[in-house]
Amino acid sequence: MAVSSSPILSPFRMKITATEFVSPSSTLPRINFCNNRRQSPAVVLASKSEKESWSEAKRVLMEQYGFNPDESLSPEPSPNGKRKKKLKESGRGVEITPKEPKAARTTHKLLTVLGGKARRMKLLSPKGMDVRPMMEVVKGAAFDILQAAGGCPASLRPGRWLDLYSGTGSVGIEAISRGCSEVHFVEMDPWVVSDVLRPNLEWTGFLDMSVIHTVRVEKFMERAQKLAGKEPFDYISVTPPYMEVDYAVLMDQISSSDLVGEDSFIVVEYPLRTDMLDSCGCLVKITDRRFGRTHLAIYGPKWAQKKKKKEKSLRGAAVEI
Repeated sequence: MAVSSSPILSPFRMKITATEFVSPSSTLPRINFCNNRRQSPAVVLASKSEKESWSEAKRVLMEQYGFNPDESLSPEPSPNGKRKKKLKESGRGVEITPKEPKAARTTHKLLTVLGGKARRMKLLSPKGMDVRPMMEVVKGAAFDILQAAGGCPASLRPGRWLDLYSGTGSVGIEAISRGCSEVHFVEMDPWVVSDVLRPNLEWTGFLDMSVIHTVRVEKFMERAQKLAGKEPFDYISVTPPYMEVDYAVLMDQISSSDLVGEDSFIVVEYPLRTDMLDSCGCLVKITDRRFGRTHLAIYGPKWAQKKKKKEKSLRGAAVEI
C-alpha cells in the first residue's frame, strides 16, 4: 500500500513527489525527480561515501538546470587567505612590507673657522645627527692649548696633521688655517666626503694641502704607512662617534702605531664615564678638561708638559706683582 503526498515546488522549479512504501524491508523515503522537459538520467552511487555522493548529486542537478557548480559549490574564501599567502611568499613566516625610502640628506652652514687665514669662514655640516662635529668651544680650547704647549701662542708649529673620524673636516681645516702644512682626513662615509668635506676644502682653498682617505679608521691604521707615509704625524685628532668605539682599544692601537712620534700631540674628544690613561705610548697627558658632557684630553711630549707648567708659574708670578 502506498500513500502519495501532494507535489512540492523545489528551488529548481521542479515537481518532487514523495512516495512512502510501507514495507518491512525499507524504512527510508523515496524521492522521484520529475522534469517536464526531459527525463533526468539515473545516477548510481554505490561505492562512495554519503558526503561524496550528495556532493556529486548536487553537481549533476545544477548542471541540468543551467547553474555553474564550480561557482556555487566553491568554499567561501577565508578572511585570512590573503595574509597567509603573503606569509608563505615571504619565506620566513613574517609578512614583508616595503620599506619607506629614506629622506634625502641635506646640509647647512653652522660651523665657523675660529682662527688663522680662514677665520670666520662658514663650513657645511649635515642636518640631523648623522655627523656630530666638535663643538666650537671645545675646538677653540684645544687649539689654544696646542699653540701654548708648542711654544707659539699665535699659531701652530708647522707640521702634518691626521684628522681621524674627520666628518665635516672642521678640525683639520682649523689646523691648516692656523699653520699646518698638510692634513690627512679619514672619513668612511662617501656622502659626507663628496657633499660636505670636499666642498669645505674647496671653499676655504685648502684642497691642495689635503689628502682624503675614504676608509674606516681601523683599515687606515692597518695600512697607515702605505697610505700616509712612514713619517709620524705632528698632530693627531681623534673625534669618533662616542657609542661606536672602544676607547681603550682605539688608543692602544694609536699609541702602538708608527703614526705617533716622540714630539707628536694627540687630541682626543670623549664622553663622560670614560677612563682615559695618563699616558699614550711615549706621550703624557698634558690636559684633561670637561665641557658639559664632553671631555677633552691632550697628550704630548714631556717637554711640552714642562713648558706648560713653566708658563703657569710665570703667569702666577705676574699676578702677584
